[in-house]
Amino acid sequence: MSNDVHLKSDAAALENLRDRLLRTSTEGDIQDALLVINELDAHALIDQFPEQIYVKDRRSCFVLINTATAQAHGISDSAALLGKTDFDVFEPGVAEELFVAEQAVMSSGEPLNDHEHQLMYRGSLRWLQSTKTPLRDRHGRIIGLIGISRDITQRKRQDDLRRGHARLLDIVARGQPLERVLHALVELAEDELEGMTASVLLMDEVTERLHHGAAPGLPDDYIRLIDGLQVGPRAGSCGTAAWRREPVIVSDVLEDPLWESFRELPLRFGFRSCWSSPILSTEDRVLGTFALYSTTVREPTPLERELTAMATDIAGIAIERARTEARIHHMAHHDPLTGLPNRTLFWAQFNRAIVEARREGRRITATYIDLDNFKQINDSLGHAAGDEVLKTLAKRLCHCIRASDLLVRLGGDEFAVVFSNPAHEQSRGMVTRLQELRAAISRPVVIEGESVEVTCSMGVAFFPDDGETPETLLHRADKALYTAKNGGRDRLQVWRERV
Repeated sequence: MSNDVHLKSDAAALENLRDRLLRTSTEGDIQDALLVINELDAHALIDQFPEQIYVKDRRSCFVLINTATAQAHGISDSAALLGKTDFDVFEPGVAEELFVAEQAVMSSGEPLNDHEHQLMYRGSLRWLQSTKTPLRDRHGRIIGLIGISRDITQRKRQDDLRRGHARLLDIVARGQPLERVLHALVELAEDELEGMTASVLLMDEVTERLHHGAAPGLPDDYIRLIDGLQVGPRAGSCGTAAWRREPVIVSDVLEDPLWESFRELPLRFGFRSCWSSPILSTEDRVLGTFALYSTTVREPTPLERELTAMATDIAGIAIERARTEARIHHMAHHDPLTGLPNRTLFWAQFNRAIVEARREGRRITATYIDLDNFKQINDSLGHAAGDEVLKTLAKRLCHCIRASDLLVRLGGDEFAVVFSNPAHEQSRGMVTRLQELRAAISRPVVIEGESVEVTCSMGVAFFPDDGETPETLLHRADKALYTAKNGGRDRLQVWRERV
């Protein structure tokens, strides 16, 4: 029934009661009719308000409630609450807190204004803003109280969301690691959205796969199974969102065709809905995805959509910043042509390697490499061809060394390799490895269909026999290198005191 119909019905009832009043001859009948009219007027008025409005007696029993109050408690008949107290509808601790506050209002005569508190209604925790004022009779005696409670849950969540947004931006602005930012973002989402589990996946631009970013609420087995998810048109919610570059809302993962190849995942872990949005860069590149999982079949609420938009925005800022900083750090510590460590990074790594070798009793081999005929390549084929030769040889050198070894381009056509040798490895064995390195460099390099021959000279020094510091070792390897060049080039020379 619409409000208009309801009001018309009340108006007709009032008119009928007035007619009865005019026909009544006794004072008692008149008072009875007036009471009915007054009661009907009160209900007609308070039922129009969306706020909870109620009247309680001195014992805090409900004597009048409006429709909004009944609906909040999941009651269709308002009369069902009459005569009851908060102890009949709330947990004992909550009911006692409400009772004490109301009794204080009625004892002191002082109203309780705009009090914010939380109550559990039908399994849902709601924020209320309540005003309770003493109810007096015509003689001024307090006979109860009138209460008005407004649901401010949405406003509180919006406030929390704004504070969380500001807190996350502060974390980003202070340059905190990306892992911490994403973890805080996911935790905020799960704190604000009851019963939801959040996840961030990061895009690998080379492989176009999504890898784990942050998901503290997801089971470890689930994280492991989705790590490395291939982006595609039917790759669940996240893989499809990254593919389409737009949000993907799947209300039932057991029925939606996008999850056809992944049915066992939700079945194993109890998820029924998954909503995913792509995280985009300022240049509209996909950086990853933000997803919300639910154990029930449903679509996102407006608040969940708003939080998702906020999360993808902040995640995009954080990921872009982290990648920019990583690029800047890489540029500051690596050679722009070959991508190898530059001198600054090399010396720091070399010093660390010496400390570890000294502690563990291992040997280190420092090798200085210079290309013999590089100037001729530049002069005959041009500097662009020379750059391609350097990049090709850098890749070959990378494939010839172990993860524990160091490789640097010192400048021009000069390289250095530092081998971390096992304690038992002898100098003669290292010379054999270095000859293999020379052979790899000497293989022809094809530049625009033309085969280019490259040779190199090498100088070698050993820790601790030939020096105790990186500077001494590389200096002596350099001296040995020039001996090799003076002896005819395309040679390997080990440092000796007479060199």
